[in-house]
Amino acid sequence: MKLSVRFVGFTALATALVAACAPQTSGTSTSGRDEKTGTVRVWLFQEVDNQPKQRVVDAVIAGFEKAHRGTDVTVEYIPVETRAQRVKAAFNDPDSAPDVIEYGNTDTAGYVRDGGLADVTREFNAWSEAEDTDPTARQSVTVDGKVYGAPYFVGVRALYYRTDVFRELGLHAPKSQAGLLSAARRIRAAKPGLYGLAVGGAYIYGAMPFIWANGGDLATKKGGAYSSAIDSPAARKGIEAYTSLFGDDNCPAAKCAGMGGNDTVTAFASGKAAMAIGGDFSHAAVEAGKVKGKYAVVPLPGVKPGSIAPAFAGGNNIGVLKSTSHRTLAVDLMKRLTSKTTQGELFDAMGFLPTFTDVRQQAAAGKPYVKPFVQTLAAGTRFVPASPAWAQIDSSLVLPTMFQEIVSGKKDVAAASADAAKKMDDAFGAAR
Repeated sequence: MKLSVRFVGFTALATALVAACAPQTSGTSTSGRDEKTGTVRVWLFQEVDNQPKQRVVDAVIAGFEKAHRGTDVTVEYIPVETRAQRVKAAFNDPDSAPDVIEYGNTDTAGYVRDGGLADVTREFNAWSEAEDTDPTARQSVTVDGKVYGAPYFVGVRALYYRTDVFRELGLHAPKSQAGLLSAARRIRAAKPGLYGLAVGGAYIYGAMPFIWANGGDLATKKGGAYSSAIDSPAARKGIEAYTSLFGDDNCPAAKCAGMGGNDTVTAFASGKAAMAIGGDFSHAAVEAGKVKGKYAVVPLPGVKPGSIAPAFAGGNNIGVLKSTSHRTLAVDLMKRLTSKTTQGELFDAMGFLPTFTDVRQQAAAGKPYVKPFVQTLAAGTRFVPASPAWAQIDSSLVLPTMFQEIVSGKKDVAAASADAAKKMDDAFGAAR
């Protein structure tokens, strides 16, 4: 059957309308149907440079449609930053919901609590390739011992920097957090047309290493319950270090306060920044930009010289919605999208690190650029609180609001972090 892949872009207005109309989450039961033909709808995340990903996905879907005559697949690529509103609405409206979705590993617990993801434990355990899944990756799709998807890729972030700019200014790759801040300001002073280090007020995964490197944390767990730690003295020290980068001496708040992770990578790739905190998954976009051949990557330095700042253990999964009327087809497509072959191709196309240990080893052996990310993984990574409350904290933009209040001058670090801590604790309390 003819391949039917659809690319849909969403404007800010459309997103706002969807969010405004989304009903409150209610428990959505399974459809009770398992149709073997028809249209299977898929939502995947939009990347900075989406074409390489789309080519891999197109090939997977072509094979799927060939294997399942009478079946069409439509794919929508949705913005990562506004996924919460789209998915929330989908959980409550099965008629317009997709059958298969890509979701961040931080979303698993919340989506399960909301009744949106199908339990695929039986199918996952029977899948021969699953035995080679990285245990941490498997944990990212597991809630209370049940599996709610298949790991898609694992990702960590490191420091991209312009080798030509550093060479011209006599700089070396930073080996400490203080050295990083100093280099950023020296570059901005020498080259006012460049951001020293591109940062974003909405880029929480770029900010978290500063908090962790200074001994802080997002939350602590006692007796099975989480409480916020974002306003602790150590966390505030990290917040101060990160927000100090928003200014005319590095990345002006007026331009950088609203930037997210993709924005900072785009700024670097387009030659507007001398440094950026980007993931292994950002490699393809940077290679496609103006800085190709003029950059290198090192682990993001920690506070102590020679140390590596703890990175967020990111990654995405592919899951099946509980409301699907094409369960068998949806599970098969989930497996195809996350198979060893597909993950290897996504690594080649996008730099996404595979979640299968054997495939990752093969990938790292063939691509030297993976080394700083593997070093970062080996140095120890961190994760957000494994609580359903995190979905609420994330979608409510608690941390971006805190950073933006600070860099805009509306609140100081103490007041903004205290307000954020209260919002986090309210969410943790409601999730109990």
